[in-house]
Amino acid sequence: MLPVLAAAPAHAGGPDGYAPPYIDHADWASWDGRPSLRVYPSPAGRAQSRVAGSTAQGAEAWDEVVVRVPDANVAGMRAQFLCHWNWAELVEPGKTSWNLEPWRPVVDDATMLATGCNPGGTEEPF
Repeated sequence: MLPVLAAAPAHAGGPDGYAPPYIDHADWASWDGRPSLRVYPSPAGRAQSRVAGSTAQGAEAWDEVVVRVPDANVAGMRAQFLCHWNWAELVEPGKTSWNLEPWRPVVDDATMLATGCNPGGTEEPF
């Protein structure tokens, strides 16, 4: 497990008041011999991601990921994360982790959504 972060500045949280942290933890794994970042949302993150209009909180959640795993901040990973933030809990509530891969191609939003947040690969969507 990753080290605990220092407390974030106090604020009210998202539109429905779910306060950070939005990410419980994240760690690297291997999927079919390639790197995959497993992101585990906190209960507040799961709840906030289901709230329409929580784009700012999604960006804040991505920042939490990058603080925990700085080498995750590469092309395409943020877009995969935000796709999961906006859709994973609606399509597959309670999925253990949101899986992001640095080897996936950078695509436009329509392609990202059409591929279930997993462009260029065979992993199950979301």
